[in-house]
Amino acid sequence: MEGSSTVKKGAEQKAMGGEGPKTVKNYRFIIEYDGSRYFGWQHQPDKNTIQGKLENVLGIMCGKDVEVIGAGRTDGGVHAKAMVANAFLETESSCEEIRDYMNRYLPDDIAVREVREAGPRFHARYNAKGKTYCYTCYDGDVKPVFDRKYYTALEGKPDVELMRQAAEILKGEHDFKNFCTNPRMKKSTVRVVDKIEIERQGGYLYFTIHGTGFLQNMVRIMVGTLLEIGCGRMTMEQLKEAMVNPERQKAGPTAPAQGLCLISVDYS
Repeated sequence: MEGSSTVKKGAEQKAMGGEGPKTVKNYRFIIEYDGSRYFGWQHQPDKNTIQGKLENVLGIMCGKDVEVIGAGRTDGGVHAKAMVANAFLETESSCEEIRDYMNRYLPDDIAVREVREAGPRFHARYNAKGKTYCYTCYDGDVKPVFDRKYYTALEGKPDVELMRQAAEILKGEHDFKNFCTNPRMKKSTVRVVDKIEIERQGGYLYFTIHGTGFLQNMVRIMVGTLLEIGCGRMTMEQLKEAMVNPERQKAGPTAPAQGLCLISVDYS
């Protein structure tokens, strides 16, 4: 059966690519994925990654190696509802055919929502103007079983109003070096965070954060810091100190990956 499946896949690949001259075009993808069993977006040797899965399927479709460029590099265990990516493909297939082919062979926890042609200069990462993330926590009385991979369970109920006050300190243009887990970061660590909304719906707490860009683990450290304040383990003065002191330990802990989801990416 495995052999016949391989033959079928090869036949579909030939039908997708066809024979004779092909046109190389830049394509833009909107991708949704459950990051629970992946080691993040970016390639890692002998690791299961989102980028690796996409490139493998597109490489088979086109009959040659393909590089898929993502708008960001989500960490291991982080999810996405609308990751944007681009790739140059040598194919005569339509956008709908490319989408359908990818969804046929990608695992069930990755879906391509949309494929469309992009200009030759479009770059999913360099052209991105901003990103929106949502971090989900749960502090209700009975844990929701079917959402267990998409929230972080809390002990106790944090003070939402106190966290909103702390969020005002985090908003704006700041050097977020203390909110990054990469000690070898050589580029500028100044970022603009223009929205932090904290909402409660029943037992769920949602942190919606928008900014021009984020450092490694920055959103998770911001959420971890806000939760420390909301639970009374950190003061506003300590937060203000964390904003100007480059020592990593001055900020709060890194919140677990499973509660974080990339919601959207902005382009002009």
